[in-house]
Amino acid sequence: MVGALAPHVPENWNAKKAFQFDSLIMAERFWAEVMEIGGVSPGYGRTGRLQPIANERALELAHARIETAKELWQGKAHWQVRPVADLGPWVPPSATGFVIHDTLTARMSPRRAGAAMVAALGALGVRIQPEAPNRGLVIHATGAAGLVELSNRLGRLVGAGIKGQSALLDFDARDAPQIFADAVHIIPHADGTLGIGSTTEREFDDPTGTDAALDDVIARAVAAMPVLRGVRVIDRWAGLRPRTKSRAPVLGVHPLYPGQFIANGGFKIGFGMAPKVAHVMADLMLEGHDTIPDDFRIETCL
Repeated sequence: MVGALAPHVPENWNAKKAFQFDSLIMAERFWAEVMEIGGVSPGYGRTGRLQPIANERALELAHARIETAKELWQGKAHWQVRPVADLGPWVPPSATGFVIHDTLTARMSPRRAGAAMVAALGALGVRIQPEAPNRGLVIHATGAAGLVELSNRLGRLVGAGIKGQSALLDFDARDAPQIFADAVHIIPHADGTLGIGSTTEREFDDPTGTDAALDDVIARAVAAMPVLRGVRVIDRWAGLRPRTKSRAPVLGVHPLYPGQFIANGGFKIGFGMAPKVAHVMADLMLEGHDTIPDDFRIETCL
């Protein structure tokens, strides 16, 4: 329910950050085409993000990243340091009086995006079936279960499911930037709801149950944005997100099934990575053209 399409900081550039940047830039056109074809909105919007700056050292780093962003983000988005006083009521309190405002971060509604994709595929004549023959081009995008299978079959840790809990609040700030404060994402959605998340749990008994850990996330969101005090919680969610040992997605030829393919390990940045993941996997599967970064190959996870 969160749907934060947020970049890593613009420094210490590597293949994962570059891939993520390309995908975030592709996303606006990608989701616009999905909506145009299927007629269902995914709730996408490149609305930006605000982050409070806690101390003078963090403020110094934030200013330095203005220059690295100019180079690494290629002028397609900006990293700014702005006074809280200039931003109106929708801004997190900040100990320094300043916040980071980036214009690369976007949002989408995961549930609405799924519905939009189904509608677009249907308009193109594509059938989605819960069960189908295992033939033709096969890609395993099987989440946490797929990483567990790889770990068990290969006899070493490839990845696992990390539990996350999130909430949906009844608060309309649909055109406002998202907030990242105290490790909590606060995402205004296009339908007038607000996504809050999430936990990162490696040990748990119930992978889909919500509990006091989510209550703590909501409390931290309210502390970061006091305007949310007393707002009604519409929905609570929990589930497993696939995290590889390397923390990068694993893409390419499947190591267990000859002639088949894998796309897994999106973890917390999977929605943001999706457009470019789709692009490089289609190139590989349909054209035999391999542009997958070495950091994303199965060998990196072993």
